[in-house]
Amino acid sequence: MSAPDALPAVGVVVLTQGTRPEDLRRGLDSVLGQRGVAVDVAVVGNGWDPSQLPGGLPEGVRAVALPENIGIPAGRNAGVPWVTGEYLFFLDDDASLASPRFLAEAIVLIRADRRIGLIQPRVVDPTGVASPRRWIPRIRKGDPGHSSPVFSVWEGAVLLPRKVFDTAGGWGDPYFYAHEGIELAWRVWDTGRRAWYSGQLIAHHPVIAPTRHDHYYRLNARNRVWLARRNLPRVLVPLYVLAWTCIQTLRFTRDRSGLRAWWAGWFEGWRVDPGGRRPMSWRTVARMTRAGRPPIV
Repeated sequence: MSAPDALPAVGVVVLTQGTRPEDLRRGLDSVLGQRGVAVDVAVVGNGWDPSQLPGGLPEGVRAVALPENIGIPAGRNAGVPWVTGEYLFFLDDDASLASPRFLAEAIVLIRADRRIGLIQPRVVDPTGVASPRRWIPRIRKGDPGHSSPVFSVWEGAVLLPRKVFDTAGGWGDPYFYAHEGIELAWRVWDTGRRAWYSGQLIAHHPVIAPTRHDHYYRLNARNRVWLARRNLPRVLVPLYVLAWTCIQTLRFTRDRSGLRAWWAGWFEGWRVDPGGRRPMSWRTVARMTRAGRPPIV
């Protein structure tokens, strides 16, 4: 058992493909400069060896080299066994922490309210560019400084207790890209806790428009179907998929190429095994509904 005055221990997993070395170093510096916590850091190279970072990794930071790009969620999961700590923090290589007290303050929130099982911070472009609304994971976006329970997360900077992460089953390996943050949030809710958006904690990230190409549209559609098939009670699966099919069809009114790719992914989602099924309980459905978002929208 840790001494009462021991610093909270945080295992930090930073995911990269090695294409943004300056951003990666900035993010690592922001993690290693954290106060009030003890960090154990691993950099996971998705198809890249992080030890090849120009100038080398900072002292004490572990390199985890994956021989090929296995996707974003699987890459994050691959880093978890390499770090120790009561808490886990996941950081993308183009993100950084705005305050040296970020992790300590996030842990204070979790310890003060045991209902919180995951924290996503407010995301801000450090150059002052207006942040896109998609970074606020709420239907009613409102004030970005307002904190609230949420049902999906922006995955670039996420903190949660390791026990919650393990109980939730980690990130969804099969997705490769897109919607793994929704699944993790849902599964945190299914542990009896809730995902939380903190408007007071800030992570930095440049505003970069998601690339709109056929691969992007296909994976978004496939993973929407997989999300339902993997996580919802069977009766809710078609309701969730129908709701998002209607929404996406309306969004594609002027993009026929994107719509064709989206429908290809939609059919793939039904045809291909989503990699296991772990439906949330009806009690979780009720809790999410009472909190403002039933898992069919």
